[in-house]
Amino acid sequence: MGPTPAALTPTSTMDPESVRAGSRVPHGGTTDPTVLDFSANTNPERPDGVETVYREAFDASTRYPDDDYADFRAAAGDYVGCAPEAVVPTAGGLEALRLAFEVTLAPGDTALVPEPSFGEYDREIRLQGAEPVAVAHDAVLDADPEPHAVAVVCTPNNPTGELASADDLRSFAARCREAETVLVVDEAFLDFTDEPSLAGDPGVVVARSLTKMFGLPGVRAGFAVATGDLGDRLAVARRAWSLSTPAAAVGAYCMDDAEFVSHTRARVATERERLRETLSEAFEVYPSDAPFLLLDVGDRDVDAVVETSRDHGVAVRDATTFPTLDSHVRVAVKRPDENDELLRALAAVATDV
Repeated sequence: MGPTPAALTPTSTMDPESVRAGSRVPHGGTTDPTVLDFSANTNPERPDGVETVYREAFDASTRYPDDDYADFRAAAGDYVGCAPEAVVPTAGGLEALRLAFEVTLAPGDTALVPEPSFGEYDREIRLQGAEPVAVAHDAVLDADPEPHAVAVVCTPNNPTGELASADDLRSFAARCREAETVLVVDEAFLDFTDEPSLAGDPGVVVARSLTKMFGLPGVRAGFAVATGDLGDRLAVARRAWSLSTPAAAVGAYCMDDAEFVSHTRARVATERERLRETLSEAFEVYPSDAPFLLLDVGDRDVDAVVETSRDHGVAVRDATTFPTLDSHVRVAVKRPDENDELLRALAAVATDV
């Protein structure tokens, strides 16, 4: 049976000593307008009409948002296939993850995390005074959840890109329930696939981000999903007015645009394969189900790869900031003309570095 704190305590607060000892996590993204940004995995396109929705919502922002967020929760429930009552609105997927760890972890607990994967898991777990226990990203579903208060799965995994098998994930979720270990599933990139969400499964907290698919990282919209006592704890612990009025309106509008999602999935799949085939001539390219590719650059110096790419007008993600990766960069999948620029820059890297 898993540790009692995760299963029974209603909520925890951040551990002050862990906060003092903590640090920020490096991420992709650049503010340099002179380069094409392939270091952040966001869609370069947005749904038609989203600017109008934002402007109309901005006009309503002189009042506090309706803290119930009924329209947003209804759209989110339709989007991932769960009851609207199970949706907990958050300012982005990362806030959903923090909320999940806040209500499930206490000082001294341990949490199973994949490695390499999203660096914020370690940080957010440590901020609760708990200890992350790493397991290889492709072996996490075979791990024993019993000793841990929480187990984390990222699907598709960032930065490696692989999608967890739905059957294997549900089997792992069942083992977590048996062990009274809360399963936190980060589905930030799942909407680039046809795989069903685990949203609504008992004992599971799903974290979703609207940043990646809809190309609006600055709007900060996302949500968590959980049911039963776990869902109640998330709902109580959620910050009041957790979404701005524009974020709630834009998020609901975007999630209703099924045609945009379908178009994006098709474009990403086609362009990802084109990039993989070409880049495999010079680099080891990991298989991916996500809107990005992880490249092993071999004996080349990663700093030189990043610098040379930037000299040719392209920003790529230095992936050596992820644990266990020491010769890797990550590149996003964008539109065909932009991807052509990436290929030109990395062709220069292949010959010059």
